[in-house]
Amino acid sequence: MSTRPSSSRRFTLKDAQLLLPAVRARTADAVAQARAVAERLDRLPNGHPDRERLLQALDRVIGDWTSAIQALGAEVKGLWLVDFDTGEGYYCWRYPEAAVQHYHGYEEGFAGRMKIV
Repeated sequence: MSTRPSSSRRFTLKDAQLLLPAVRARTADAVAQARAVAERLDRLPNGHPDRERLLQALDRVIGDWTSAIQALGAEVKGLWLVDFDTGEGYYCWRYPEAAVQHYHGYEEGFAGRMKIV
């Protein structure tokens, strides 16, 4: 028997597809911000005084993205990986996929996702 998570919002496939443009926009913005910070970080040598500040900025980008996705009722399951709870498992989307096209049960996770469309 699978363990159902604590999320209160349940999605049909249509619900997930309708919410995807908002999820994609927020994710694309966060990805762009994270890349910009990471590029600056990569140019700095180890021990540079700005490294810690940039690492904190990167954490903020990811934390803000996570909060924005959760505010929409979806669940963050990894970096740029979003699940939509169906009540029996998840519709699964990963940036930069064009649509919600995968499903997995609560126990299977990303590795067990199956194409649905």
